[in-house]
Amino acid sequence: MPHSQLLEPIKQFLRCETPLGWIDEATKKENLAIILIDHLICELKAAQSAMFLIRKYAVDKQSSDALLEWLKPFETLIYKREGNWRDLAAKNKLTKSVIPKPDSAYGQDLVDKMVMLIKEELHHFYQVLEIMDEYGVEYQSITPCRYAKGMLRHVKTFEPDALVDKLIVGAYIEARSCERFAALAPHVDKRLGDFYISLLRSEARHYQDYLTLAQEIAGFDITERVKEFGEIEAQLITSFDDDFKFHSGTPVNKRA
Repeated sequence: MPHSQLLEPIKQFLRCETPLGWIDEATKKENLAIILIDHLICELKAAQSAMFLIRKYAVDKQSSDALLEWLKPFETLIYKREGNWRDLAAKNKLTKSVIPKPDSAYGQDLVDKMVMLIKEELHHFYQVLEIMDEYGVEYQSITPCRYAKGMLRHVKTFEPDALVDKLIVGAYIEARSCERFAALAPHVDKRLGDFYISLLRSEARHYQDYLTLAQEIAGFDITERVKEFGEIEAQLITSFDDDFKFHSGTPVNKRA
């Protein structure tokens, strides 16, 4: 399927496109490092978020421990600066089967979709490390931008609405990532552009998986709640932002 077809439902889902001011800033040579480093962190955060959902809502302690062990070398590389990133390709695997708890209300579908997402996000994490190595970009600690936190603060505090909201937020993060990869691809060199295009298919499926799970778990029509988060997300993307990152809003230096 051409990537333009993959993007059609995503553009309909999102309530705004990425501002041209952000694209202008993101394609400046001096901002390549921050874009790649933040992309790297976003891949790890996506895997961590999916893993949190499985561990909190679906699996027993044995499966939870196996999930944590899977993620450990990736987190150790980032948070402790220990290990060789080239070894991570061989570590992207679960050592045990992950099955839902007998009393879990959310079932195998949540586990299967999130485990697949984690595997793909960790693969993307490794691919970004390869790109960073090719471009001579060294990892450094950076502060998180306001984007994810700006949406998560609107998540309800009671269940199952809290889980439904978290899944909707996950859908928007994945959809925006997909839209931004496509927006960047024509403006960067071929190696980086091809990489961004290669990510579209999985990112497009991730947002759909999140939405499907949200609707299945909710037990009520989530259309209005999805719209509410769409408006929050669009406000974060279109408003001026003095912290330039992969998911940041319009750069303040683009203020008229």
